[in-house]
Amino acid sequence: MSSGRRRLVILISGRGSNMRALVQACRQENWPADVCAVISSRPDAPGLQWASEAGIPTASVYHRDFASREAFDAALAREIDRHAPDYVILAGFMRVLTAGFVNRYAERLVNIHPSLLPAFPGLHTHAQALATGVQAHGCTVHFVTPLLDHGPIVAQGCVPVLPGDTPDSLAGRVLDMEHRVFPAAVRWLAEGRVRLAPDHRVDVQGNPQRLFVWSAPDSPNHNE
Repeated sequence: MSSGRRRLVILISGRGSNMRALVQACRQENWPADVCAVISSRPDAPGLQWASEAGIPTASVYHRDFASREAFDAALAREIDRHAPDYVILAGFMRVLTAGFVNRYAERLVNIHPSLLPAFPGLHTHAQALATGVQAHGCTVHFVTPLLDHGPIVAQGCVPVLPGDTPDSLAGRVLDMEHRVFPAAVRWLAEGRVRLAPDHRVDVQGNPQRLFVWSAPDSPNHNE
C-alpha cells in the first residue's frame, strides 16, 4: 500500500448518496486521499453524472453484458486496477461478488451495510428489523470477506426503531447515520490508522469512538 496519499475507487449501483458523502468529506476535510474513480454496475446510475460533474473519472461495467458472475467480476477488476487503488469502497454496490474477486482485494475492500451486523445480512434489512421487533437498528462499515455481509467491523451507527416506523422511514434514519459513519471510517483508512489484528478484529490508531449513536434533531447533541 502506498505510504503517501491513499487512492480510493468507489463502486456504486444507483444514486450514490454515500459516494457523494465520501467525496464531499474527503475534499472538505482535506483527507490524505483522492477518489480516483467511481465505477457503477449500471450505466444509468444517477451517481455517475454527479461524480463526472465533480471532476472524477467514471466508468460502468454492466453486469447484464456478461454471461457469468465470474466474467463480470473479471471485467470489473480490470477497470478497478487501471486506477491502482489502495482501497475499493462499496457504496451501495448491489452485486454479490465472487470469492475470487474478494480475495483479490483482501483487506482493501470495504462495504457499508444497512444493519447492525451480524444481524440482518442480505436485502430488505429495514423490513427484517421491523418484523423481528428490534428496538435498535443501524449500519455497519466492514471489510469484505467471501461470506456475504460478514467481515471485520470498522464502525457502526445505531438508530432507534420508533413507534409507527415503516421500512421507508427507518431507512431514511439509517441513511442519515450512514452519511456520518462511512466518511469517518474511510477517513481512518485514508489516514493509515486502521489495522487488522491477528484475531481479525479491527484496531484504529488513537482509539476513536467507533459506535455512532443517533440523537433527535432537536437534541443539543444532534450532529448529523
